[in-house]
Amino acid sequence: MSAPVHQRRATPPEGAGLDALREAAAGCRACDLWRGATQTVFGEGKRRARVVMVGEQPGDREDREGRPFVGPAGHVLDEALERAGIDRDAVYVTNIVKHFKWKPRGKRRIHMTPSRIEIVACQPWFWAEMRAIRPEAVVLLGAVAAKAVLGPGFRVTRERGRMLEGPAGQMMLATVHPASILRGDPDLRGQLMDELIADLTPVRALLDAS
Repeated sequence: MSAPVHQRRATPPEGAGLDALREAAAGCRACDLWRGATQTVFGEGKRRARVVMVGEQPGDREDREGRPFVGPAGHVLDEALERAGIDRDAVYVTNIVKHFKWKPRGKRRIHMTPSRIEIVACQPWFWAEMRAIRPEAVVLLGAVAAKAVLGPGFRVTRERGRMLEGPAGQMMLATVHPASILRGDPDLRGQLMDELIADLTPVRALLDAS
């Protein structure tokens, strides 16, 4: 008999590299999000990336293409990294949840925030990625990613842009998700982008120092 959903967690292969993790994650059934998703969207980037950027979950475009941060939010992130002076080739991008959670609205698929059960079920994939990559810095994009990694009491609005020590010793920094800039007031978009770039300054400083 399978365990109740609230007790299930993904079980990545011990000590696996990124290729083996990606292959194993493609068949993950730790929660029920796979039923409505096109495919698992695993992380992507340099095997020994110096920086990992982690968001909430893949979106519609990512679900269809099977790659993280290739939609509009990904384009915002790419611009922010370039303007912050962070080499995109030094970055690995991923999400806490590897399947797209959505609801239909006409012909569109509308993003839904993953539940705590779904986040906990999927988290082991993220930590397996961290063990395989061993980055110098992890950037948590948005509240879902930040709370998943740093605890439910963490507040991005209070701690954004500060370099903190994570639970496994990695340096971590929380900021807003690039999608929030797209959802915000168009008249304030330039200001919001400038604030995101400013938040990334400690990451750039860490990389320059090392």
